[in-house]
Amino acid sequence: MLKAIKVRTFHAGDARFAIVASQYNERYVEAMLDAAQAELKQAGAKAVQVVRVPGAYEIPVVAARLARAGRSGSALRPRSPRGERPFCAIICLGVILRGETVHAAHIGEAVSRSLMEIQLRYEVPVIHEVLLLENEEQASARCLDPKRNRGREAAQTALAMAQVMGELV
Repeated sequence: MLKAIKVRTFHAGDARFAIVASQYNERYVEAMLDAAQAELKQAGAKAVQVVRVPGAYEIPVVAARLARAGRSGSALRPRSPRGERPFCAIICLGVILRGETVHAAHIGEAVSRSLMEIQLRYEVPVIHEVLLLENEEQASARCLDPKRNRGREAAQTALAMAQVMGELV
């Protein structure tokens, strides 16, 4: 059963966030992006970089580049080459709708595996909201319904993980 998102209050502080959003299935992804940005803004996030990519398959390479910015392997550097602090979390948003072939499943598995590897390699939380869904009804329920919008949930997870990572030694 699809549950409503719990209302939680976070304060972003000076944390930097990135959002990588697919342009494919734009109606659904745009709704998740809007909800994620609104949640981050409500938490006081002042630095949010949004990068749009053609489809879900292109999300991991951009997430890896963003995760690497300001980092050398797993050792923190205080600033990126452009003088910016590293991202505290990277939110990845996309919608993959199953079709008549297994192509969508292959894309979903590749994206999931890649995002997991990126967060472990660079020690940056990568919030995975690249949804593999059966149909547009499921997409509407998870992306267009404000009470169940997975973009909002992704932003809340990013805020929580930024706090957790900031407290670790």
